Amino acid sequence: MTTSGLRRAVAAQQVPQYTRSGVLAVWAAAAVPMGLLSWVAAPWLADRLDGPAPLAQSLLLLMTAGLVWQFVLVAVLVARERRAGSVAGVRDALWLRGPTDERTGRRLPRAWWWLLPLLAGTALFQLVPSLPVPADRDLGLLLSGAQGEALFRGAWDWFALVVVLAVFNTVLGEELLFRGFLLPRMEGAFGRNDWVVNGVLFALYHVHQPWSMPAAVADTVLLALPSRRFRSAWFGIAVHSAQSVLVVGLTLAVVLS
Repeated sequence: MTTSGLRRAVAAQQVPQYTRSGVLAVWAAAAVPMGLLSWVAAPWLADRLDGPAPLAQSLLLLMTAGLVWQFVLVAVLVARERRAGSVAGVRDALWLRGPTDERTGRRLPRAWWWLLPLLAGTALFQLVPSLPVPADRDLGLLLSGAQGEALFRGAWDWFALVVVLAVFNTVLGEELLFRGFLLPRMEGAFGRNDWVVNGVLFALYHVHQPWSMPAAVADTVLLALPSRRFRSAWFGIAVHSAQSVLVVGLTLAVVLS
């Protein structure tokens, strides 16, 4: 093993392990605020907003706030672990590195090719019928309808908010929390099944949009497993971000219409 590989292997082993109650506490710190924002705060705020699709406006604002909170949560937890940590140390703590062999710490650059079947699997899964989505909470229906056009056409401020939501959803929020922070700290409590538990917790986290829970279970294989196999949160981030890119593109088309 090279010296740099040995350092990476040692760093991976030094990631602190959480108890089961600790994992659930972090999960609740993300899931509970999102649920309250979606089902309590969003309808309340919608009644006080003007313009088209007030509930959609409210959800965009509050869901973005909830995802930003997840980034803050990760930052605080990592800061508590590594009070004087280097940038490289933080990357190791959050698995923000390329695919790595878990036994030797050796980089596996060819593992990036696994992104192709993972992305293909994500695309194919979109063809599977999903649970019905409430019409007033269906972003796809909004973007294809008159209210969506009235809200987004020429509205670069709302488009900017969608971009911020997308970034915090699949890069700095959900994925950073579940695959970057939680997954590396779950092996001590759940052993080799840590990725399965991570995927199930991710599905249950979607209390803010429970109709997506069955689809989120598939993310156990598409997001959690490759992130665990290659000790790299970038796999979950890349695959999950494909959906965000699609949403941003559809929104931009309405803005420019």
